Order: sequence, then C-alpha cells, then structure tokens
Amino acid sequence: MHVVITGATQGLGRLVAGELARRGAELTVVGRSRAKVAELRRELDGPVGFCAAELSNLGEVRRAGETIAEGRAVDVLINNAGVHAFSQRITGEGFSEMVAVNYLAPWLLTSLLSPTTRVVTVASQASRHSGALDPVSDLRRTDDYTRRGSSAWYGWTKLLDIMFSQELARRLPGVGVNCCDPGFNTTGLGRELPFAGALQRILTAARIGDPRRGAAIITALAIDPAYDGVTGGYFARDGRPLTCPEPGRSEEKQRALWAETAATLQSVGA
Repeated sequence: MHVVITGATQGLGRLVAGELARRGAELTVVGRSRAKVAELRRELDGPVGFCAAELSNLGEVRRAGETIAEGRAVDVLINNAGVHAFSQRITGEGFSEMVAVNYLAPWLLTSLLSPTTRVVTVASQASRHSGALDPVSDLRRTDDYTRRGSSAWYGWTKLLDIMFSQELARRLPGVGVNCCDPGFNTTGLGRELPFAGALQRILTAARIGDPRRGAAIITALAIDPAYDGVTGGYFARDGRPLTCPEPGRSEEKQRALWAETAATLQSVGA
C-alpha cells in the first residue's frame, strides 16, 4: 500500500507515519525539510520516499503532486499538515498563509494525485468558531488579525477542509473520503507562542492532550478495515460521527466552494 502524507516529520503526522510503516505501508512524505525526512527514515528504519514542497507555495505543491503522480499509484492520501499563524502572513501568490497551507494545498494535492482507496483530511472542531468569515467568498482575504482573532481564521480554514472533504466524497464514488477532528494534542502546541515549550511540558506531565489518541483516528481512517466503504464522514478522535458546522453544511454551499476554489487556483496558475 502506497501512502502519501503531509506533515509527517513532527507531531501527529510523525506518529501516524510510524504506525503506518509498522503495518507495512510504503510512505511518501511531502514536506520542505530533507533533513527531517532523513531523521524520520532512521527512526522508522525503513524506506521513506520524499517529495520536496513548501506547502504555502502552490506552485511547489503542483510540482510535487505531478512528480508523485508519475510514479507508483497512490492508494491513500493523508492531508495532515497545518499551521496556526498568530498574525497575518501573505504568500507570494497573494493568499493568507493559513488558507494556502491548511486548505488550498490539500485541495490541489488531492486533485493531482487521485488516490484509489482513501483520502483523509485533518480538520478540527475549531471549525465551529469561524465567525463572520464566509467559506466561499473570502478565499482571497488577507486583512490583518490579532493573536486572538487568529482562532477564527484557523477555524475557518478547517471548516473549508470539512466542506472540501464532503464534496470530494460525492465526486469520487468508490473512494473512502473522510475527515476528522483529532482533538486537543500537546504535540506542536502553539509553536509560535513564546511559552509553548513550557506549556507543552506541563500538559504532557498532567497527561492532557495525549497525541497518540489523535493519531489513532487518522491512522484508522487511512487503513483500518472498519472504515471500508465509509465516505463523506467527519469523525471525532474517538470515532464518533460529527456534523459539518454551519455555514458550510449544505451540499449547495460545498459545491459552490469547490467551484470557487478551482477558479481561484486556475487564476494564479496553480
């Protein structure tokens, strides 16, 4: 089984990659650090393919997707990489970095690879708190936000992921397309906060936010037989089905987002 995964060199993705390798999957990691992938190879003591791409650069994402597509067929794609930026950063292609990394990159990579068995996209219950951000018309918004306001932006990008996943499930019959909320996890917690390291140590000592539980639902959706034939779902870390939050729940809104995303990427040549 050939599994392509983003965000596999740290956090939840690293745990997922380790479990997949243990179960015999052939891994291809999409990321920006060759050194971190080499470290992952040593840890897993096995072959791990690497395709370089800075996920905030959609041109690089396209090149990575096309390169992978030229090789062995992709059975499973795991869109795991994500970022929570505490201030607005705008990419060279003119998008908010969180929009590019958390939503546009997974959308583009998935469209290029056409996985044959399953697609898993990591979303979040933060999607319930997207505020006044519109899931269809605001893809190009780049206005500034505060650290506190960043939560709404992050939640909005995760709402886009759920909408994308559910629309993709309708467009790919026969492929298990699902997304999940891995819950609160201490791994990689608030990497941009000056006190993140100390907070992570405290929470880990208190056994709060165990990342192994978050990784388990991602792994299950990717390869467990229990999810054979399951598609269009949004699941909590314990496997409970969740509902896409408003304002992104309707099929009409999800189709509109798909069309707007395709047009937006075409307009920048991605």
